[in-house]
Amino acid sequence: MTDPVTASVALGTPGPPVEVDPTGDDGQPAAVPRRPRRRRLRLWIPLGVIAGYVVAGLIGPILARYDPIATSVTDRLQPPGSRLADGSLALLGTDQVGRDLLPQIMQGARVSILVGAATLLLAGVVGAAIGILCGYLGGVVDAVLMRLADIQLAFPSILLAVFVAAVLGSSVTNVVLTLSITTWPIFARVARAQTLATKSRDFANAARTLGAGSWHIVRHCVLPAVASPLMVIATVQLGFVIVAEASLSFLSLGIPPGTPSWGTTIANGRDYLASAWWIATIPGLVLALFVVCVGVLGDELRDRSDPNLSTR
Repeated sequence: MTDPVTASVALGTPGPPVEVDPTGDDGQPAAVPRRPRRRRLRLWIPLGVIAGYVVAGLIGPILARYDPIATSVTDRLQPPGSRLADGSLALLGTDQVGRDLLPQIMQGARVSILVGAATLLLAGVVGAAIGILCGYLGGVVDAVLMRLADIQLAFPSILLAVFVAAVLGSSVTNVVLTLSITTWPIFARVARAQTLATKSRDFANAARTLGAGSWHIVRHCVLPAVASPLMVIATVQLGFVIVAEASLSFLSLGIPPGTPSWGTTIANGRDYLASAWWIATIPGLVLALFVVCVGVLGDELRDRSDPNLSTR
């Protein structure tokens, strides 16, 4: 039997990447397919960091309870690692009213991740439904809805989010609705493009020839093709959604003051950057690390889902 690497060279087509194993079973160098170590690290390191954030958001507030109205004048503006009046250790320091930053950050992780997940779920379902409807039906429906999406994409999303949040008011539900309004066109455009490419494929035409209805074709042909790109887009958009939520909370237009959020905590420390830098800096670094890991994970998932990039 011809070796696949030799056959690919003979046919003039690139074969899979190989590495030489000097300790093969027969004592001779063996060519085996491999995936670069860097590709594996790009997947597992961000996944581990994001999993740590999720665990901290779920379990952290239970272990270290946070009272938004508690104050302690003797413990205010304590640096990281200080002992408080009750004998507890403030690993990340305290804010201007004596509240420990660590419970605030863990509670903020729960709120930010929940807001991001709910936003992507709502925007993804609505955007995917609109995109599939426009791509499958076409005509006036496609023209009207896609021009609406184009107009919204041309408008700066953060300004639109600020306007909608100012109209609706500050609450977790309103933040989810606001960010969903600004995010659904991205999912709609991706779903529409994938639907246009799928509905004219041979398997879809074969199902249509055999008498399958539109709902059967959408459910068994279009939806499986749309699901994978939308999952990748959702991973990439998670970081942008959380940054947008933090921006609204920083401007006092997002999460209410009684509910801790990364944006609210950063806003609380903006007047103390010279004397108590940790109030704003540590939550900012926590937010930046999470967004970077989500972005790296999204890029890696996109590369793995693209057949033209998966073998590079």
